[in-house]
Amino acid sequence: MNDAKLYALIRAPRVSEKTARLQEVSNQYAFEVATDATKADIKIAIEKLFAVKVEAVNVLNVKGKQKAFRNRNGRRGDWRKAYVTLAEGQSIDVMNTKA
Repeated sequence: MNDAKLYALIRAPRVSEKTARLQEVSNQYAFEVATDATKADIKIAIEKLFAVKVEAVNVLNVKGKQKAFRNRNGRRGDWRKAYVTLAEGQSIDVMNTKA
């Protein structure tokens, strides 16, 4: 898998209070990934991009919300979220990660 495909697969880290708690408690990190990404693809991409050992990957599809803009109803796009569990002692600095 070439670098362009890896960067297209992992779009951005998702940082929130929940993900910060998951990082501290269970060494899990959340990423926004491509909608056609598989668990195996995500594992390979994270291991190559960040030089860490991935133990598990959980994915979920997030449905886009209905939004109004200038009296017209629209819909934001669906996206996919991946929770990546790293091996003991491994970490990723998501604040300095370039997406």
